[in-house]
Amino acid sequence: MIEVYDLLKRFLPNEHVKSIFDIRPKSLKEKGIKGVITDLDNTLVAWDVREATPEVKNWFKEMQDEGIKVTIISNNKEDRVKFFSEPLNTPYVFSARKPLRRAFKIAAKEMGLKREEIVVIGDQLLTDVLGGNSAGLHTILVVPIVETDEKITRINRTIERRILSYFRKKGKIKWEE
Repeated sequence: MIEVYDLLKRFLPNEHVKSIFDIRPKSLKEKGIKGVITDLDNTLVAWDVREATPEVKNWFKEMQDEGIKVTIISNNKEDRVKFFSEPLNTPYVFSARKPLRRAFKIAAKEMGLKREEIVVIGDQLLTDVLGGNSAGLHTILVVPIVETDEKITRINRTIERRILSYFRKKGKIKWEE
């Protein structure tokens, strides 16, 4: 018989941090990481902020200075993702249809890196973590930047809270929300 955990483990991130700023390029390099695939909305900036903040720009520069490639993948429309990514001189995939693996594979191929050399960073279990895990990539869940979301994301958050609660009860995660 299949246990609930076996079904839900695809939603379990490898790591959890408060924000992208807790992810340092030197520590990634020590783990053999050469590339980052990151979500945009509520991971890099609040979903209703159009441009990168000075702190986000600095984080991208630090990654670049250490030779770590970064690609943004988002389920959002091209104009939103392009407007954010181009000033950062960062490749992007829009209308990614996460959690489907296709966008993750495209990003990995364009980076020219192996799966074990890439981490996926995002704020949602149902899109970023599930998609990254399904593509065989290391996943890092970040706390959403703001608590407000678009309508579809609010539905996802309700499901995510239940999954996280289950993992917490089973001792599979130890962080606090």
